[in-house]
Amino acid sequence: MKVTSSFLLYVYVSKVSRLVLVSAAALAAVIATGCGSSATQAPIANTAVTVMPSSTANDQLSQFGVVFSSITLTSKSGKTVNLLSAPQGAEFIHLNGTAEPLLTVNVPQDVYTAATATVSLGQTELTCVSILPAGGGLQTSEFGDNGSTPSATVTLPSPITITGTAMGLSLNLQVSQSATLSSCSLIGANYSITPTFTLTSATVSSPPTNVANGKDSGIDGLLASVGATGNGFSLVTGDGITLSLNTSGSTVYQGISGFSALAAGMSVDMDAAVQTDGSLLATRIAVEDSDPTTPTVLSGPLLFVVDSEPALLMSGREEQGYLFPGPVWGAQNFSFGNAVFQTSGQFTNLQSLPFVASFGAANMFPGQNVYITSHALTFAPGPTYYVAATVTLIPQTINGTINEISTDGSFTTYDVTLASYDLIPALAVQPGQTSVLTDPSNVVVYVDSNTQLLNTQTLAVGSVMRFNGLIFNNNGTASMDCGQVNDGVAE
Repeated sequence: MKVTSSFLLYVYVSKVSRLVLVSAAALAAVIATGCGSSATQAPIANTAVTVMPSSTANDQLSQFGVVFSSITLTSKSGKTVNLLSAPQGAEFIHLNGTAEPLLTVNVPQDVYTAATATVSLGQTELTCVSILPAGGGLQTSEFGDNGSTPSATVTLPSPITITGTAMGLSLNLQVSQSATLSSCSLIGANYSITPTFTLTSATVSSPPTNVANGKDSGIDGLLASVGATGNGFSLVTGDGITLSLNTSGSTVYQGISGFSALAAGMSVDMDAAVQTDGSLLATRIAVEDSDPTTPTVLSGPLLFVVDSEPALLMSGREEQGYLFPGPVWGAQNFSFGNAVFQTSGQFTNLQSLPFVASFGAANMFPGQNVYITSHALTFAPGPTYYVAATVTLIPQTINGTINEISTDGSFTTYDVTLASYDLIPALAVQPGQTSVLTDPSNVVVYVDSNTQLLNTQTLAVGSVMRFNGLIFNNNGTASMDCGQVNDGVAE
């Protein structure tokens, strides 16, 4: 375990088919000798399977990173298929209730009844953020596996039938079962890490509406290449995963005129869908920063907004680009005096909200999820720090208890009480920042006909639920435009 200052940098270091040949000569010989007929076994068909990491978590941890050495499926007859050809890392907290593609691989069609995953030695880490007692400062604490490879478990709630031309597999990290932590802020805290996953099938449909049928939302990354002809491009995510995607006539472009305006190096926020042939289709491409030179991008929660100068501290759950050629965990300082503030275009109903959904330097607050771009060449001491070019509000997931249900226009509103360790209330008490929220322990969640209701628990007073959406400062009240509801996790 290591407990560290948030102003330091931490380095986090971050697929087979068989062709069955039938000898024509041998078959002819059998027929010629009249020894009877011989039936040949047809080759086993393959399905393009897209593995999509996801997670189920409350708000206690800020990061949970895993590097997979292998992910293996075992069929009912005992045959095994390894889905990975090389180690691959993934950060799971930013995927709470959502998903991103990890890989696509051809898998022999069969019924699979078990799965295993192994993780790399020394590369499983989790982070929590807290405030030191008695008016102390901000502290980020990172807990690693201490050089002992943690065992990982994968549970299949039911057998998975691999069939058809394409399908998905949801690899969901059960965070509460994967880590125990006695304290976030005290040196010597007792903890254990046992990555625990559930693996379920996702039937690909068109158009997809949620994770269960192939929809991946809010994928952030840098364009690696753009096809000179055609409609394809490649994107590198903050986890270092290279995705190959196509566009179509229905792809929505935000911040640029269209496909021809894309260029390698641009930072984008996008939605994608797994197609029936196994390919990935970009359904929305938002260019948050059109400057492709020396790009650096980070996404994660705001930790501190200075009241005396235009500076902020944020925790990069995913970091990449010029300044961070490899994943780096920890908090980063930015100056935002000349930054462009904007809001993710993932949701299309902002104008329908019964309040003005604005995000900017004057009303942002710690705990909001942001995507920051920079073209800085080096770190500088305050007040310069890294110079932010853009600061974009992006969706996030909160886990809380419903304490009141009401209506506001066409929206149903849920007053949600957050746990004390949630970043919004936990960070609101810091000195040296402007207090913009009147009750940081409460978020008003706005749900309308656009919201995906994926919950099985009843939305009722006393229910613990997870809500994913954009959180705004509504005149001192944290208010979420909710895009998705999932069952909650015990606080």
